[in-house]
Amino acid sequence: MDVLTPRSLDEALRLKAERPHALPIQGGTDVMVALNFDRARPEALLNLNEVAELRSWSRENGALRLGSGLTYTEAMRGPLAEEMPALAQASRTVGSPQIRNRGTIGGNLGTASPAGDALPPLLIEGAVIEVASVRGTRRLPLEEFLVGPKRNALAEDELIVGVLVEPSGRPQTFMKVGPRNAMVIAVCSLALVADRERGELRAAFGSAGPVTGLVISPLDESEGFPDRVAEAASPIDDVRGTAAYRRHALRVLTHRALQRCLA
Repeated sequence: MDVLTPRSLDEALRLKAERPHALPIQGGTDVMVALNFDRARPEALLNLNEVAELRSWSRENGALRLGSGLTYTEAMRGPLAEEMPALAQASRTVGSPQIRNRGTIGGNLGTASPAGDALPPLLIEGAVIEVASVRGTRRLPLEEFLVGPKRNALAEDELIVGVLVEPSGRPQTFMKVGPRNAMVIAVCSLALVADRERGELRAAFGSAGPVTGLVISPLDESEGFPDRVAEAASPIDDVRGTAAYRRHALRVLTHRALQRCLA
């Protein structure tokens, strides 16, 4: 297995065009698990750790631009946590401190797991995913980027380079249910924002459908919103929980999230 280590974004895109089957790796919290369990055996790894353009976050034309290499630890601290509180809360629930130091937002998007903790907080804030190749750059709304369980809309020669978000500044929260309180994949998760400016509630759920789902309702219909969220989900039975339990948990989480955000 070859390991390719570009030093700039231009070089990374060139290498991805030359070797489209090279598997990008940065934090490695998903990729290394797949390699260790022999679930993936790519011909090459594209190591993005030296690409400075992908790191951290910035402000761009009134919006936030989160680099794909932004770690969970960075997302849960400082001004970014104040701008994106639900994302900060979700980041605190990810794995252990070591995982949070290594795992990245771009990795969560690339894996495109319905259980990805960063996805519901990004979805309720209308995140747009920026992808790039030697052919140029394009932007896709997150709901269009996620196309199925562990499937996204990336072309073979493209890399995720960033996430664009215009924070609503409205009360929001993130919650998840798991067999224990830490280092666990969510049985189901929920992010919710009460957007009084738009007069709407937005909730996004994880681990309760083939992709992270978004539900929008008028703010004055909050009483029936828990049922709407549960009905919008399409959970399955698996080793972590039954479909019936997931629907019930989503109702409870939505009710609790409403109490927090409408207080």
